[in-house]
Order: sequence, then structure tokens, then C-alpha cells
Amino acid sequence: MDSKKSRISKEYSKAIKNDANSVVSKTGGAKFADYSDEELSVLPDGVQVSSFGCGNPLAFSDVKPGDVVLDLGCGAGLDLLIASEKVGSDGSVIGVDFNEDMLALARQRTKEYKNIELRKGRIEDLPVESHSVDWVISNCVINLSSDKQNAFNEIARVMKSEGKMVVSDIVAENLPWWVRKSGVLKAACGGGVISESEYLKGLGDAGLQNPQIIGRQHYEPQQLASIVSEAMPKAISGLRCCGYSIVQTILVKLARPVSQNLWSAKIFAKGLKV
Repeated sequence: MDSKKSRISKEYSKAIKNDANSVVSKTGGAKFADYSDEELSVLPDGVQVSSFGCGNPLAFSDVKPGDVVLDLGCGAGLDLLIASEKVGSDGSVIGVDFNEDMLALARQRTKEYKNIELRKGRIEDLPVESHSVDWVISNCVINLSSDKQNAFNEIARVMKSEGKMVVSDIVAENLPWWVRKSGVLKAACGGGVISESEYLKGLGDAGLQNPQIIGRQHYEPQQLASIVSEAMPKAISGLRCCGYSIVQTILVKLARPVSQNLWSAKIFAKGLKV
């Protein structure tokens, strides 16, 4: 595992163990996503708490009973469980993740679901048969990859010719330099992102058809203030003497250029032409 993946894996392992100091715990979570009450009502207790996505990729999908759904970076299982309800007993859901702690929790939560299968693997080298999947979904995972084009190529490989992809992911334009340089932010979905145009080009280069942005969700500066705190720890620590409210005001001001240039996008594409 490369150093970036190792760092990301450690952050998510800390988060899944409810470590309040985890970057992921501070910056991710279902509270940022657009899941319906109906979808969340059928989930076991605790699943929402340990979801670290940036949207609901299934909200814009047309998953039908009998379909095969592949979840890239399935994490603790939130989207697996929702997809399981949609595909029914005649369909199947495959979850792929490279983090052992996430997979262990996902296995525990999905053990009663006969149509869910979990596999350990990387999104750049999927343990999935070619041309076998009706839907590829993913929730704030592809942006973490250091080889996004290979991830896009793998999506194209595993999808059926009539298959479709809907992912929720973080994209950005013209981020401040300290966001790009922060190793902490890379683990928190902020440092390794690409632009919408780069994302769509990568999908097109992989051979996927009609790649497009079908939705956007912007974050408020207050939501990103904790990210600024992680990016500039020395500067922030020097302001503690000024009082909590003043520090928060400063953090929000620093977060504003990030909130204007970083957002969650829902991205759609169709399978390869045959």
C-alpha cells in the first residue's frame, strides 16, 4: 500500500472507532448527505453515524429489482444496505473496500442480507469480473485515489454495455495553496480533488459514454472551519487566547474561499459502446 493510501486507511480506521480526533470524523458524515427519511428508516441503528460520504449516489439512480450494484469504497455499509433494498432478492450488491476495519464492520452489519457480498480490494484494481455490473456507485472515494484514471478505466471494465454509473464525489476549482499542500486534508477529501472538467474528461478517456454532472451540493464556511483548523494548526493555536467566538469567526473567514471552490458533485456516465 502506498503512503497516501496508508494514511487514508489509518484516518478511516480511527473514524470507525469513534475517535473524535479523526479528520474524517470532523469533516465527513451522513449529516452532509441527502438521504431521504424513508431510506434511512430501514437501516440498522448506528449505520448513519459511521457513514463518511459526501452525498447519496443512489438518489439519482434508477436501480431496479434484479440489478447488480457495485459500491466502490463501500465503507461501513450505508449505501450497500440501501442498494440491497432496491435490487431485492433477485439482485446482488458487491461492496469493495481496502480498509480492514471498515470491511469488518460492514460484514457485521450486512450478515443478514443474502444479496450483499463484500470483497477486499482497491478501486484501481477491482476484484470484479469484466462486464458484470449494472450500476457502479461510490460515495466520496474516487477523489482519494492517486491514480484516478486507472479507477475510471476499472469502472468502464466492470460495467455492462448498458450499465450506468452514479457517484457522489468532491470536486474543486482553484483551491488555495494551503488546501492542496495539506496532507491532513487529503485524507479528509480536500487535498487530492480534481475539477469537474478533469473528472468528466477522465471518464470519457476511459470510454464511458455521456459523462455529466447531474447535481451539486455546496458547503457552508461554518462546515469547513474545522478543515481550516487542521490545515493551519500553528496559526490557529496562536489565536486561542482571543476567545472561542473570535477564533471561530476567523476560521469561518478563512474557510470562505474553500467553500466557494470545493463542493460535492453527483456524476453520471453510461457503459462502453459495443
